[in-house]
Amino acid sequence: MTIYLDQLCPLAAQIHRRLMPGLLTLLLVLGSILAPLASSFAADKLVVYSGRAERLIKPVFDAFTAKTGIQVDLLSSGTTELVNRLKAEGDRTPADLLLTNDAGSLELARGAGLLRPLNMREIERAIPPQFRAADNSWVGISGRFWIIVYNTTMVKPDQLSSLLDLAQPQWKDKIAIPNSGSEYLQAGVSVIRASHGDERTKKFLEGLRDNAGSQVYQKSSQIVDAVAKGQVALGIVNHYYVYRHLATQPTAPLAVLMPDQKDGAMGAIMNVTGIGITKSSTHVENAKLLIEFLIAQAGQKMFADLDKEYPLHPEVKANPALVDRKSFRAALVPLTRLAELREPTLTLIEQVGLR
Repeated sequence: MTIYLDQLCPLAAQIHRRLMPGLLTLLLVLGSILAPLASSFAADKLVVYSGRAERLIKPVFDAFTAKTGIQVDLLSSGTTELVNRLKAEGDRTPADLLLTNDAGSLELARGAGLLRPLNMREIERAIPPQFRAADNSWVGISGRFWIIVYNTTMVKPDQLSSLLDLAQPQWKDKIAIPNSGSEYLQAGVSVIRASHGDERTKKFLEGLRDNAGSQVYQKSSQIVDAVAKGQVALGIVNHYYVYRHLATQPTAPLAVLMPDQKDGAMGAIMNVTGIGITKSSTHVENAKLLIEFLIAQAGQKMFADLDKEYPLHPEVKANPALVDRKSFRAALVPLTRLAELREPTLTLIEQVGLR
């Protein structure tokens, strides 16, 4: 049996009928007041999909928040996973920016229409064109070089001059390398392919595979540690891993060889950490403020000091511990080509059987 309110208590029903319209109006008014406030709070927050370790980028983002009041939320994962996630989420993505350790991945995201072209004079004034997309949909914020790290008690620097030397038989069981899933390895091999062709690159990879044996690592810091302990004589890593190790263990027997500098050699392999605004971002102006902060001289100096990377702003000096940037040449393969080179490189790596 159903008992209605007006049957149970006529007075209560009367009060209910009189109060409900006013209560609904009050809720609507409160909603209209609170909704803009909620939007303003959301507008003061940016979501960054980051392919970079949080400890390496968070101090810079914290400085941005302290300056602007705009909070930066990081979602960290592998770069490939993040690009695929952006594709799957489409216009529903919460991400405002994509940050990766590899220009090739940024170029793939640009080609897939995931990033927003930017007409920003600040970018063009601060970052040379070779370190950004033609339409500024992504921009490099720091540079790194693929170098040879060696144990000074086991190797003399005049024993080799090129990355390709690591494939020679005398280095069997004496080198450590990144695994085949490493973006650094994929980008580096892509540059070698573009410079020397597939046949020579394949021979290099076969020699690298044979000489490394089981000394294949997921993390570059592990490679540096193995070289420092004398477990191997040599390794291939991005330069900053060596300087970070030396910052905490200054007596470690480590040194850096900037390879491929002789006449006719390809030059040192360079890549960048870069960032772009997603096409679907609803906080574009704040996202632009973050990019401006990262490419300005103060932001660039933070990368130089905190992470031991090379700043891309021409007026900002690198950390004095690093090899002087003016003392060596970089490979001439454009960073924007890393995307088109990737698939054939992955095929070649798989054919050789690198782990």
